[in-house]
Amino acid sequence: MKLKIAVLSGDGIGPEVTAEAIKTLDAIAQRFDHKFEYHAAPVGAIAIDEFNDPLPEATLTVCKTTDAVLFGAIGHPKYDNNPDAPVRPEQGLLKLRKELGLFANIRPTTIYAKLADQSPLRPERIAGVDLTIYRELTGGIYFGEKTLSDDKTSASDLCSYSQEEVERIAHMAFKTAQNRRKKLTLVDKANVLETSRLWRRVVTEISKAYPDVALDFLFVDNAAMQLILNPAQFDVMLTENMFGDILSDEASVLGGSIGLAASASVGNKFAMFEPIHGSYPQAAGKGIANPVASILSAAMLLEHFNLLEEANAIKEAVTASIDKEVSTSDIIPGSNYSTADVGNFITRYILADEVTVSGTDNRALGRSTII
Repeated sequence: MKLKIAVLSGDGIGPEVTAEAIKTLDAIAQRFDHKFEYHAAPVGAIAIDEFNDPLPEATLTVCKTTDAVLFGAIGHPKYDNNPDAPVRPEQGLLKLRKELGLFANIRPTTIYAKLADQSPLRPERIAGVDLTIYRELTGGIYFGEKTLSDDKTSASDLCSYSQEEVERIAHMAFKTAQNRRKKLTLVDKANVLETSRLWRRVVTEISKAYPDVALDFLFVDNAAMQLILNPAQFDVMLTENMFGDILSDEASVLGGSIGLAASASVGNKFAMFEPIHGSYPQAAGKGIANPVASILSAAMLLEHFNLLEEANAIKEAVTASIDKEVSTSDIIPGSNYSTADVGNFITRYILADEVTVSGTDNRALGRSTII
């Protein structure tokens, strides 16, 4: 298969982790005889600095004329520390989602046995956790009308949803549940919010078309607690934009590091794949950022094009790297492995090369015993 991939590395550690994802994709292309063509374009703070626009029109054109988008991260302290800045990096990401019609954000959470003691929860609490959150991405309060009084003493943000917006992501979530453990949990606040009552009515009606999927409901405050008390109860979680933003970040730390958390944002025509961590500017250029989330996002890209064997090859390589403790220090405290070391190990594993790590000197080189 030939794919044209837009590469929006962005800010901070974005370029470093994205480079390792591309390295991994190149290994997949070599092993499985595919051709991946990359088209780089600026986004975020670097685009503001050069074009005074977090999403230049040329970047948007690249995204619309390729098969998929591989995204890094956006954000810089000079904008993050000034919430009143008229032009901000995240405006580019919000606009990109809207322009590409990326209405569904998909965030899987998987627990690696080797890292069970790295989770903030006790091992018995996270045993068996394997859940996916479907977050509506282009509606709700983030995109609603915003007002600020002339004297700046009152403000409002409108949360609005249509039946169509709920239906399209609900069908996607139900279909995924059918291929998993056949359970879907709708997270809302239907005891208070009219938009949540709309969600509950629409999803309940749609569930009739998926009789093999068990549907249940949780208010968002209870769902936040249940993710800590008993996360293994969840299979597919479906929710609106802001609730999903919060809950998916909560779920991402169950595995021990947000550096492991990948995501896909998809629509009817376009799709984008990105790690959910931020730009982490303090680590930029130091080679300490965990590239696994970006690499697993590349695996989700392959799954999107039904390249399932290829995606599984990446996942197996990632698991091997964790099992062999070829990981950055966020998940293996004291580790000497760099961002590139982890990427090199995963790449060699995919290509079935001999990769060796034995002892402190070799660890720094990203080598390991023959596997």
